[in-house]
Amino acid sequence: MPLLRSVLLCLLLAAPAGAAPRVVIDPGHGGAQEGAAGLGLDEKDLALQLALRLKDALAGAAEVTLTREDDTHVELADRVARANARRVDLFISLHANSMPTRRQRARTQGIETYFLSASASGEDARRTAAQENGEARGGAQRKADDTLGFILADLQRQGAHADSSRLAYAVHQRLVKATGALDRGVQQAPFTVLTGVDAPAILVEVGFISHPTEGLRLKDPRYQASLAGAIAEGVKAFMAEVAARESRGQRVVSPGAP
Repeated sequence: MPLLRSVLLCLLLAAPAGAAPRVVIDPGHGGAQEGAAGLGLDEKDLALQLALRLKDALAGAAEVTLTREDDTHVELADRVARANARRVDLFISLHANSMPTRRQRARTQGIETYFLSASASGEDARRTAAQENGEARGGAQRKADDTLGFILADLQRQGAHADSSRLAYAVHQRLVKATGALDRGVQQAPFTVLTGVDAPAILVEVGFISHPTEGLRLKDPRYQASLAGAIAEGVKAFMAEVAARESRGQRVVSPGAP
């Protein structure tokens, strides 16, 4: 026991006091991977614009790194590797959704926030994951014989998985409140870019870039600022919750989280 206490004391003394949380923001797509096409704005460009705004909104509250800072292509696995190399505390991937047919584009809008799961919450979540995973090397779908390994690995990161849910709710509730957008809920899906992140990780679909009204809003710098500000507020609330939990040595459940 004396040896154990000595080790713990050394670890506590080695940790920098008041160190800012490390947040990695992942602007979806980039380069030849344009993502969803909207009304004069591609998803890759919108994601980068939002990521830069979010970085500014988190200034002073976190140490923020982007997986890309210009129009370049970064493999999905490399985005995760970069985050883990940073020993990240939070990972946020930013995207915009779209629908394939004219009728669906005219009527489908709203914000969705995801955290990782081996299976999708429903057909829409499955479609969204397949769409965003499409650029992954080797194809969008995880092979069936990889599923068990995925689940076991995720269970080993159970704490990060539970906090991903809490982070998703904290961000999503503020996004819907700040923008008045249609609430499409917090959902789960097997997103490649969230797989293997050694920290709470979420993917935010900030709206349907293909919708005639929402697509125009997503181009508006003021609306983008509202989105970035709401995400930042959710992140700050989650970080404050984690800090309070760690100071008391107990778990705290975010309001609205399961």
